[in-house]
Amino acid sequence: MKPSGKRSLRRLAILTTALLAGPASAFNLDSDTPIKVSADSARLDDTAGTAVYTGAVELVQGETRLEAERVVLYRNEQGVSRIEAAGNPAHYRQPGQSGAATTDAQALNITWSGEESLVIFERQAVIEQGGNVFRGDVIHYDTVQRVVTADGGESPDGSSGRVEMVIQPRNSAQSTDGKGSDGSSQSQ
Repeated sequence: MKPSGKRSLRRLAILTTALLAGPASAFNLDSDTPIKVSADSARLDDTAGTAVYTGAVELVQGETRLEAERVVLYRNEQGVSRIEAAGNPAHYRQPGQSGAATTDAQALNITWSGEESLVIFERQAVIEQGGNVFRGDVIHYDTVQRVVTADGGESPDGSSGRVEMVIQPRNSAQSTDGKGSDGSSQSQ
């Protein structure tokens, strides 16, 4: 990869971290707040440690919400360790933390891994926060390190197949707490 390409990827990672500053933990295994699930049907397998929900599935923990057509929950000794969601698209919504805007995301597949502290949005992934938009075929978000990586991918629908971002100017969306539209407090 060319040096300018590495710089561009580094800048992309920094800008995306600002875009996704709100979702620090997604679903929180350490929380006393239960994860509530509703669906048209469910199949629980205690031996395998799985629960498969289908038909207008909704997972809610506090104000964090995941909606999909099919969701598989994996459990270990500590509780839910992994969530796999599929929809057309699946939707994820999490309120911002410390004054950050709400994060709205959608993809055909959304996977949350508590053990890896990772949320993966795959196939037609779109993440929006405070007017900022991030699109890619696959978006990985490390919720501990707050690092985002993204890949474009092949695009059968005629779009560019590249990672795309729209970043609002900080001074155009100043909130009452002095933070810009990307949730940061740094000036340009």
